[in-house]
Amino acid sequence: MTAQVDRTAGAAGTAEAAGVAGTAEAAGAGRAARAPGTVRRRVLVGAAALLMFTGGATIAHGAADGTDGAPAPDGGGHAAHSTGTGASTGAGTGTGTGEAGPVGGASRSGGFYMRADGVFSPPGSFVPSDALTYDTALVPAAARIEITQYADRTSHRVGTRLRGLVPNRAYGMHVHTSPCAADPASAGPHYQHRASATADPVNEVWLDFRTDRNGNGEAEARHEWGFRDGGARSVIVHDAQGGAGKRVACFTVPFSS
Repeated sequence: MTAQVDRTAGAAGTAEAAGVAGTAEAAGAGRAARAPGTVRRRVLVGAAALLMFTGGATIAHGAADGTDGAPAPDGGGHAAHSTGTGASTGAGTGTGTGEAGPVGGASRSGGFYMRADGVFSPPGSFVPSDALTYDTALVPAAARIEITQYADRTSHRVGTRLRGLVPNRAYGMHVHTSPCAADPASAGPHYQHRASATADPVNEVWLDFRTDRNGNGEAEARHEWGFRDGGARSVIVHDAQGGAGKRVACFTVPFSS
């Protein structure tokens, strides 16, 4: 009987040891199985960070009023063109020297909201950017720009905020028909609601502004019409206000029709 009990206890001990070993082996196998997934997740996070840094074209959709900063329709009359004095504290929502991807979506009030921001750099820079400066004396590298678009059933608004430009200076800005490139002319002509041989803020989107003592500026244009599909692709910053002027910077923007 004693021998039998001893054998039973030994068998139990052996089983327990085997169970512990099996558990350890299973845990090890689980860790090994999880390792590739962990690596993949880290790679994806790293890729997402790289896209954010280089201004990747990722777009987040969501409700566009209230807490995420979308403008709400106002009840007043709509002017074709209005400018600000640059009281904003900064343009853009990115951190460091990178750019945040565009955000946009349908709002709860039935409108559409889009926001895109960029960091200016010269063409051919090591870190590509959708915001290009052709004259760093007027639009320094690392200056920032933000463009917003809001549209509902009765109005269409395009706004801009900039920071890091020359203080106390007037700039011109218009929406153009093509994306930016190394050649300033690549952005094409002004976007026009109706084809016209003349340039004016009623038929086009003008965002002329004047910077404050910190080099910050802002402006907003309002119309009763919106963009044609694919017709508006960028904004050009000019060295003078009005219908023309030297092209000193460009920002490719995913405007919506």
